[in-house]
Order: sequence, then C-alpha cells, then structure tokens
Amino acid sequence: MAAATEARIGIINVSDRAAAGIYEDLPGKAVVAALGEYLLSPWNSEYRVIPDERDQLTAAMAEMADDKGCCLIVTTGGTGPAVRDVTPEATEDACEKMLPGFGELMRQVSLQYVPTAILSRQTAGVRGSTLIVNLPGRPRAIRQCLDAVFPAIPYCVDLVGGPRLEVNPEVVKAFRPGEGKPAPASS
Repeated sequence: MAAATEARIGIINVSDRAAAGIYEDLPGKAVVAALGEYLLSPWNSEYRVIPDERDQLTAAMAEMADDKGCCLIVTTGGTGPAVRDVTPEATEDACEKMLPGFGELMRQVSLQYVPTAILSRQTAGVRGSTLIVNLPGRPRAIRQCLDAVFPAIPYCVDLVGGPRLEVNPEVVKAFRPGEGKPAPASS
C-alpha cells in the first residue's frame, strides 16, 4: 500500500500585537492543537503571525496556496468590526470562490456562547486547490468554530483537488457523500 501524501496546512494568526511580540501566539497554537487531534493523515504546517495588514495577509495566503502547496489555510483573528480587522477582505482578495456557509455556521454556533457573535465576519473561500477558512481570534472560540465546520473540510479539500485528509472519527466525523453507506442493491 502506498504511503499517504503529506498534506501542507497553512496557519496564520492575524494580530498586530502577536506580530509585534507583545503577547504570545495562543490562537495559532490552538489551531495546531485542534488539527493534531482531528487528523490521522500525515501533515505539516506553514506557519505565520502577520499584523492586521490586508495586503500582507492577502500575499501570505497567495504564497501558501500557490507556492507552498497548502491544501488548507486557517486564519485566526481580524474578523470583527474594528477598523484594523481586515481578514475577511484579504480572504476575498485571495479567493476565486467564496463559501459563506462556513461563516454562517460559525456565527450560529458562537451565538450559543456569546451574543456578540453577530459581530463576527468569518468566511471561507477557495483559491485554486486550497480551502481558506477564517476563524475568530480567541482560543476557545477557535475550537468551537473549528469543531463545527471541520466535518465539511476534508470533502471540500477533495472537491478542490487537494490531498485526502483522514480524520480521527473519535474526535470529529468528516462527511463524504456515499461513504459509510451500504452499496445499492443490483437489479
């Protein structure tokens, strides 16, 4: 049996303060920890901490997708209504197709915990064979949102031509149409 292809996953913490070294990059570490629990497939990360600068963020996403071969890019932070929050705009700049259902589900889940979730502007999109997903910046909210949307991520990566991501079914149940169902009876 052939060895599984190692997936490259981009992780970007979008934060002026973390980029300046004012505080520790806990959001990025939360994403790494969650992916470590979710994925059984071999993977490695392309990791960045970037200030809330639209052009820098768009360029980093483009480089991770086009040059580094990331099948998935997960951003944290910069999704609120503050003047410096530009992650959704940078994501739209980088993507060819937007997937607003990701943000809709994340807001719905977050509203169970905080009423200010309606202020969040997370989104997702596709650039070539890369799925880009925006998450909030707080580690607890990151996990809540990633738990909600991750079941769709492996199939989306399949659909855009990325490597097959196998998940730990004890942690997350990925959905792929037709898998786990009995084959139809022949006539």
